[in-house]
Amino acid sequence: MSVAEQTFIERLRGYVGREIESPRTAPWPVNEAMIQHWCDAVGDTNPVYTDPSFESVHDGIVAPPTMLQAWTMRRLGVKPEETGGQSLLFAELDDAGFTSVIATNCDQEYVRYLRPGDLVTVTASIAGVSNEKQTGLGAGHFVDTESVWRDQNGEIVGMMRFRMLKFRPASRAAATPVGVRAHPSMNDDTKFFWDGVAQGKLLIQRCSSCGSLRHPPRPMCGACRSLDWDTVTSSGRGEVYSFVVHHYPPIPGFETPYVVALIALEEGVRIVSNVIGVEPSGVAIGLPVQVSFQAVDDSLTVPLFRPTEAS
Repeated sequence: MSVAEQTFIERLRGYVGREIESPRTAPWPVNEAMIQHWCDAVGDTNPVYTDPSFESVHDGIVAPPTMLQAWTMRRLGVKPEETGGQSLLFAELDDAGFTSVIATNCDQEYVRYLRPGDLVTVTASIAGVSNEKQTGLGAGHFVDTESVWRDQNGEIVGMMRFRMLKFRPASRAAATPVGVRAHPSMNDDTKFFWDGVAQGKLLIQRCSSCGSLRHPPRPMCGACRSLDWDTVTSSGRGEVYSFVVHHYPPIPGFETPYVVALIALEEGVRIVSNVIGVEPSGVAIGLPVQVSFQAVDDSLTVPLFRPTEAS
């Protein structure tokens, strides 16, 4: 490492321990309406979050732990403090050519469940800055932040460590991906699904006790807590529930731009996939689609979705 590089990294590490911004208190206390919105959005039907009459060890409604960060998020249009530690650190990295950013890791720890009426405040600081690293996206520095949430009594209710990569993007030509599409993670819980796809079937997990359908696959029913299940074969028909068009960074096995969509199957569950057979500009929420099985290689077939002939 040259003297100039050593001086630069020492200057960056001078930000470690600085607050990202002033402590931020949630605009509203924890409330049942927002909990219900969250559960609707993610498809969580656990009654302990939404049904006051449901008997549980919590003796009343509690908020899903994964909502922790949502309570104190800045409202739309509200920018971070320009004098905060992260803004100043990122400005230094930008000036040095590390102009792009991507999130890489997030670890959360929950101390207790939040209940309606709790008012939380978050404090966040810079926890670490790495030496320059060579990555597939380009050379860059990893930046760690630590956030701590406290309730109205000042007691810690949760913590988060978040890591970002601030990198100098490679040229588009140099970054053109090569190779084949990466295989998805497969385990005992998802094996039936991928075995079905290999046979040209879109299988949906069904609870043997209450009949509830669920996807992605998991060992326990979210409605009745049964561990017994079987499967039903989906018609493969549905519609685009939500979508994004991915432009950058390029990913091996994909030609940008491409559509990543949440498909609402007619059986009532949703599945994340790609929409093919249409330009990204032709995709819209509500677009009728039909599953299309595509072999990636000799050992992997994936379910993709095409617009139906009627659409």
